[in-house]
Amino acid sequence: MEPTKITVAATINAPVAKVWEYWTEPEHIRKWNSASDDWHTPRAENDLRVGGAFSSRMEARDGSMGFDFGGIYDVVLLNKEIAYTMGDGRKVQILFASEGNHTSVTETFEAEATNPIEMQQAGWQAIMDNFKRYTEEHR
Repeated sequence: MEPTKITVAATINAPVAKVWEYWTEPEHIRKWNSASDDWHTPRAENDLRVGGAFSSRMEARDGSMGFDFGGIYDVVLLNKEIAYTMGDGRKVQILFASEGNHTSVTETFEAEATNPIEMQQAGWQAIMDNFKRYTEEHR
């Protein structure tokens, strides 16, 4: 059976080179990679190349729970596309479309079977929205 695919997106008011940097640099990932203010990412590592690995640790700020998120890159096309396979085998594709001083980011991922589709989409969209806010606020 084909996995269900979920897409989240945002248009960021910044040129693609900045959007790419903020999406891929661990110092920035640690600052935007959460769905809500009561979560954070204390650790992020990124070897941005085909075959390279990335990982991040997401935790509740109160220490009550947390999890590791990671995978291996399948595609890395500077300022255009990133695709990877997560540790559980699911695939993710992120497309960057430059529109002058705006950049559209579209992320499509294979859903997991544990949580409802709506919950997964809402969580990933919240992280995307946080990325947009962080990138636009830091000039």
